[in-house]
Amino acid sequence: MSEPTATDAGATEASTDEAPADDEPTRVAIACQGGGSHTAFTAGVLRTLLDNWDDEAYELVGISGTSGGAFNALATWYGLVTGDAETASDLVGALWEDLAVDDPVDWWANAWVTGRSRLESAGVPLPVVSPYQIPGSEVGKERIRSILERHIDFEAVPGLCQQNAPELVVGTVNVNAGVFETFTNEAVTVEAVLASAAIPELFEAVEIHGHLHWDGLFSQNPPVDDLLSLPEQKPEELWVIQINPQEFSGEPKTVEVIADRRNELAGNISLNQELRFIEQVNEWIETGKLPAEEFSKTEIHRIQMGQRFHCSTKVDRSPGFIEDLQQLGAKQAHEFLSEREPRHSS
Repeated sequence: MSEPTATDAGATEASTDEAPADDEPTRVAIACQGGGSHTAFTAGVLRTLLDNWDDEAYELVGISGTSGGAFNALATWYGLVTGDAETASDLVGALWEDLAVDDPVDWWANAWVTGRSRLESAGVPLPVVSPYQIPGSEVGKERIRSILERHIDFEAVPGLCQQNAPELVVGTVNVNAGVFETFTNEAVTVEAVLASAAIPELFEAVEIHGHLHWDGLFSQNPPVDDLLSLPEQKPEELWVIQINPQEFSGEPKTVEVIADRRNELAGNISLNQELRFIEQVNEWIETGKLPAEEFSKTEIHRIQMGQRFHCSTKVDRSPGFIEDLQQLGAKQAHEFLSEREPRHSS
């Protein structure tokens, strides 16, 4: 198979020299980077991938996510294990329809949070208030809980984690232990998903098993290592849906642009570290430092937004913006699929 060309939609960073000779579908894992409302882009990507999924060409062996990426990963997983790819695509769409602003009070709250975020990134001095000091600060979290429980039967999750079900991984940060913590399969509760999206400036920490948890954006974003540690199910390809732009032209000079770029880098550093380790293992296999009969390579593909948005819009849930992001995701996914040369095609 020829080396795929790097594009904004998908960039292959490591590949095998030649495709295996068997007729099994290519094992794929999908990692969904967090980024608040920007992960509506991920919803558009996933829905397009699901609408065009070929079971003879690909087998989804795992899916992970952090923050808003966790919402998408969970909805995709739940739809697949309770139905099929069409069910999963519809569920992802329905979830984001409910997450978007839908009443006057919510419109006001969305405008206030978005406006404050833009002023802060521009260096405008504003009163610093802890979510623990704001009456009703948990209303937003409870709204998200209600939406998640409307679409996902969390009590059924343990029973759905059958042998052939894809691995489900949700990333958080354990505030007390000071470590990144993932929740997998039956451990994925509504609290775990809420913790993954608990931005400290907006929400109180979520207590799980006696420890407090925050938004997983502070560490691995998204979880990758868990996906590569699947017993007898190691993915042959890792598809990373990346929210934060990888590259930046020129020099950030204004307070606003500097803050924006710092935000992007914070979301990419841990991801790139994990991907670099995969690349290193691939190199060791290729050079014989690791025996090829015991270790296998993993191709890395990125599906990127390819468009920069101000960091303040990561808290913008206006329906028009959410729809635009999903359409952008669909476009990038179509480009990615058009370049794919699946090992096995129907």
